[in-house]
Amino acid sequence: MAQNKVFEDLTRLMADATEMAQGVRREAETAMKSQLERLLATMDVVTREEFEAVKQMAAKARDENERLSARLAAFEAELAQKAKAAGN
Repeated sequence: MAQNKVFEDLTRLMADATEMAQGVRREAETAMKSQLERLLATMDVVTREEFEAVKQMAAKARDENERLSARLAAFEAELAQKAKAAGN
């Protein structure tokens, strides 16, 4: 019976140690997260949402630029053709 009591005490001690280790881990994670958030707050970084919005705007601008470049090339070709016809 005394041996069972020792095992029970040892089991309880291990469970308490495990809970304590988990608590320390959670505290460490919380402290590290707070430090990282403070560090990021001092840096000039953008949020993911801001980045995605600007990325989308850049894609639209690139598409518009390609469309306008194609129109300009067509107008220049038409102008060159009219100039050639006027020269004949």
